[in-house]
Amino acid sequence: MSIWPMDATGSDEDEDAHELGDPALRGAEVSEPGAVTIIIPTFNEAGNVGELLRRLTESVPSRLPCEVVFVDDSTDDTPAVIAAAAQDCPFPVAVIHRDEPLGGLGGAVVEGLRTAGSDWVVVMDADLQHPPALVPELVAAGESTNADLVVASRYIAGGSRAGLAGGYRIAVSRGATWLTKALFPRRLRGISDPMSGFFAIRRSVVTADALKPLGYKILLELAVRCRPSEVAEVPFVFQDRFAGESKSSAKEGMRFLRHLVELRTASPVARMLVFGLIGLSGFVPNLLALHALNNAGMHYLPAEILANQAGVAWNFLLIELLLFRSRRGHRHWADRVGRFALIANADLVLRIPLIALFVGEWGMGVLTATVAALLLTFVLRFAGTEALVYLPRRNRSGRNNRDRKVA
Repeated sequence: MSIWPMDATGSDEDEDAHELGDPALRGAEVSEPGAVTIIIPTFNEAGNVGELLRRLTESVPSRLPCEVVFVDDSTDDTPAVIAAAAQDCPFPVAVIHRDEPLGGLGGAVVEGLRTAGSDWVVVMDADLQHPPALVPELVAAGESTNADLVVASRYIAGGSRAGLAGGYRIAVSRGATWLTKALFPRRLRGISDPMSGFFAIRRSVVTADALKPLGYKILLELAVRCRPSEVAEVPFVFQDRFAGESKSSAKEGMRFLRHLVELRTASPVARMLVFGLIGLSGFVPNLLALHALNNAGMHYLPAEILANQAGVAWNFLLIELLLFRSRRGHRHWADRVGRFALIANADLVLRIPLIALFVGEWGMGVLTATVAALLLTFVLRFAGTEALVYLPRRNRSGRNNRDRKVA
């Protein structure tokens, strides 16, 4: 990862204060109230960044002190274009170029948050669909309402999604908005546009190390994990892209869905619920396999055992993809498969003795005992899966092994 400041007109005497290359990755120490760090993630936006800096120069520094930090994952000459355009800027401009785009756009924003030294941070895209002239309005709204987070919204009075071209993209955007608000009704209360990529947040409420971004919807990540106490909104008109092509894709859509699952299953209770739903879905391949084996003439006992493995395999794949994707690096895939299969099949062995105990010793009815055994083994299976398969291993020094390569 490369980090360097660009020269900016009118900032010579503050050059040392804005050096971003030190080990702590500190941004400019701007002392004026309401000063802002503008974080702009870029991926091949060479056609946009010059015009973006020009418009920022026209609208921001006359109203409040600012610095701009580009976090760049580009494979084109975007950093060079930024360097040339920064020569005419009356504020500090810095570039963090990442060799590996970990976490996608959201990861880039988090990297920028670690450098920010201002009271406020504004996050915006580089394609000029977010109007630069609105940056002071976002900060002013936060100061006047004492909000921790100010969202530029397309869905309140005065806002518009005019630049969101095509019925398909509009439908996807509205569907994603509805889904996120349904999944996080409390965390997103007061946010009409959780899919917005244009917002201001107080640096004091952000704990960068607590963020686990995946893809491009960083506002959702910040709202759910940082839990700002007060939220305000400012309407904005979503503009047409100035140059280049949209980076939205089906792949980014899948990353967004995985991100939703990871956020929703952050608590143990939520993880257990999803674990149970996945387990219920495993009855489908189990029964299909049992039907096929019986029709093939296999005795029902070995057929039951083999069919159970179809359900185990199904459950393992869904748990890997949806529930514990971020924890797969703690163990080799073969180790995870073996442990998961052992725990899943131990459930069958444990359930019968438990039913016998509940009926013979505790006097339960058979149906009640069966339900109790199913619930108990489910809880034990979840706890065992999380603890023995997906928690980090400890090395001899007692530290968690977090450096294993993801299979």
